[in-house]
Amino acid sequence: MIAGMTDTADHDGTEPRTEEAAAPTPRERRIAAWRNAPRVLARLGFLAPLRERLTLLEAAGDAYDLDETADLYGNGVVEALERRVAGLLGTEAAAFFPTGTMAQQVALRCWAGRTGNPAVALHPLSHPEVHERNAFSQVSGLRPVRFANEPRLPTAEEVRDVEEPFGALMLELPLRDAGFVLPTWDELTEVAEAARERDAVVHFDGARLWECTEHFEKPLEEIAGLADSVYVSFYKSLDAFGGAALAGPASLVEEAKTWRHRYGGAVFQQFPTALSALIGLDRELPRLPEYVRHARVVAAALREGLAAGGLPWFRVHPEVPHTHDFQVWLPYEAEFAAETAIRAGEETGTMLFANHWDPKGPGLAFTEVYVRAAALEWTPDDVRGAAADFARRLTGA
Repeated sequence: MIAGMTDTADHDGTEPRTEEAAAPTPRERRIAAWRNAPRVLARLGFLAPLRERLTLLEAAGDAYDLDETADLYGNGVVEALERRVAGLLGTEAAAFFPTGTMAQQVALRCWAGRTGNPAVALHPLSHPEVHERNAFSQVSGLRPVRFANEPRLPTAEEVRDVEEPFGALMLELPLRDAGFVLPTWDELTEVAEAARERDAVVHFDGARLWECTEHFEKPLEEIAGLADSVYVSFYKSLDAFGGAALAGPASLVEEAKTWRHRYGGAVFQQFPTALSALIGLDRELPRLPEYVRHARVVAAALREGLAAGGLPWFRVHPEVPHTHDFQVWLPYEAEFAAETAIRAGEETGTMLFANHWDPKGPGLAFTEVYVRAAALEWTPDDVRGAAADFARRLTGA
């Protein structure tokens, strides 16, 4: 029997028929609606079809000399990217890593060896605690010390009150799972000082650090200068194929490259990812402040539209976004909110909420809203109209 067929031939000799295609999952429908919608707030490259994704490299010749020899185990274009990152962040050196998970484990492992203390103080909502399957303790011999349970970055007083010694303080900027939130510049400065009062180093989980300049009103090198080491991602803000960098003192980076090899991160060739990162630094990095400013416009219009649509309760968090990403909370089950968002996109061609919805208790869910170049075409009236329509669909009005 042919794979994918069922033996459903009638006794009169008619041919077997194929099984009906399985119904698409909600995720598949959501992505299809997002791809097909003429109007969205963000065209996220990693969700695009492969053919479209590969077109990113058409700009590679503008980012790097393509007559140069391809990289081998981290030289060539990879070294050029490392120098570019170190220059942008104002550090002595930088090392390319295939993932941020690896970069941060290596950085904090190196610091633990230097401080003699494997304890890492961090917020319970930090990425390693929520999304990395206990990698610090299971892989790298580090011991997370969780503190400051509020959905915000820790304060200097909370750092001083940690009940045990720690070798490193890790700060995620912005704190994604709390709503992409940031402290004020003065608060961040005080927190770094509090850590050093305790003889600890400061490491920034800066996966989205590129987005923080508008909120802090400081250049990248001044922000990074508050930390002893910084990790940055190339795909979360810059739309690259992947990859990350660890930046800091030259001696730390050199040691990190040794551990990168031991962790399996010395990849034979990485030029597609490195080139995509250079393109992102050229194309997206200069536009991020504009995205942040427009996210504030979008968030305000969303609140007005959801209220006009008759929702009894909702929350846009933060009310004024700190970066170009933020959360929307609704008093509905996640499945219902997701289905409503998908249907709105399918039926109107406007995909206001293109991301998945997470349940946060009975009758409560939230989603993340990303504002990128596509959102710049939306006026406040456009956002208000789409939000009001979505709200009426939720309430059945």
